Amino acid sequence: MKLLKLIALFLLSGITLKVAAQQKKYVMVIHGGAGTILKKNMTPEKEAAYIAVLTQALQAGYTEIKAGKTSLDAVEATIHVMENDPHFNAGKGAVFTHDGKNELDAAIMDGKTLMAGSVAGVTTIKNPISAARAVMEKSEHVMMVGAGAEQFAKEVGLEIVDPKYFWTKERWDGLQKAIKEDSTKAVLDHGNKKSELLGIKNHDYKFGTVGCVALDKAGNLAAGTSTGGMTNKKYGRVGDAPVIGAGTYCNNETAGISCTGWGEFYIRNVVAKTISDLMEYKGLPVAEASKIVLDKVGKMGGDGGLIALDKKGNVAMPFNTEGMYRGAITDDGKVEVSIYK
Repeated sequence: MKLLKLIALFLLSGITLKVAAQQKKYVMVIHGGAGTILKKNMTPEKEAAYIAVLTQALQAGYTEIKAGKTSLDAVEATIHVMENDPHFNAGKGAVFTHDGKNELDAAIMDGKTLMAGSVAGVTTIKNPISAARAVMEKSEHVMMVGAGAEQFAKEVGLEIVDPKYFWTKERWDGLQKAIKEDSTKAVLDHGNKKSELLGIKNHDYKFGTVGCVALDKAGNLAAGTSTGGMTNKKYGRVGDAPVIGAGTYCNNETAGISCTGWGEFYIRNVVAKTISDLMEYKGLPVAEASKIVLDKVGKMGGDGGLIALDKKGNVAMPFNTEGMYRGAITDDGKVEVSIYK
C-alpha cells in the first residue's frame, strides 16, 4: 500500500512539474494604444507595419534584458522605438491639441525602489520617456511640466527638437475632423453644459498611447508610458499616463502596469495602483485584479485597456474597446503580437 502511495505521489509530482515547465514566463509586455481598431478598416500594409514596429520594440527591450541591463533600460529602449514611429500617439506620431500643438506626457517607475518620474505638456523633447527617467534619477522631484520640464531636459543633455518634428499629416487631418465633429455636436448639444465644460467630446480620438512593462534578470520590474494625449484637447489638459498610480505604476511585490484609454476615468479610479493593491492586500492574481478594475472603468463610461506583468512573469492585457495594439515576449525570446479583440 505504501509503495502504491509513493508511486501515486511521484506521478502527481511529475504532472505538476510538467505543467510548471509548460507555463510561459514573460519578461516584457507592451501596448500601442486601445480604441476603435477594426480589421475591416485596416489595410494589409498598415497592419503589417504595426506588427513590424511592435515586434521591433519588443526585440529592442529584450536585447537589453538579455545583455543583463535593468528593466528600466529595457522599458526606455522599447518605448523609444514606438516614440520614434509615427504610427503611435507618442513622440513623432503625437496627436494635436485644439490649438494645433503637440503636447507630450510620459512616466516611468522602478518596481524595486518605487522611485518614479514623469513629464507633462512638453513640446520640444524628442523622447519624453527619457525625460521622465531623468526626472526620476537626476532630480528630487517626481513630476515636471511644460517649459520647466523642457529646460530641465536640456540641462541634463536630452535631445531637444523643433516642435515641427512632431507634425504628421495623419494627426493634423485627425484634428480637423475632430474640430468639425465637435462643432456639429456643439450645435446639437447646446444645452449640455457638462459636455462643454469637459472640453473633450470625441473621446475616441486618443488611441495610440504606448506603454511597456519589463522584468529583468535580477527579478526587478519597471513600467513606462508615453502619449500625445487626446486629439483636440484644450486648456492644457493632462491625462492619466504621467500620473503615478493612475496610468503608470510598478512594484516588485505585485506588478508593473501601463494603461491606455480615456484618461479621466483612469485618474478617477486610480487604475494602476488599485490593481497593485488588489494583488497586495487581497492576494488576487494579476489577470483577475486587472479585469476587476477595468470593468469598473467600463461601468463608469470609460474605455481603453492596460498591460500588466507580475514578478513571476505572468501577463494580463485586458481591454474593453474593439482592439488594442499589444505584444509580449517570453524569456526564451518568443514574440507574440496582437491587434484585434
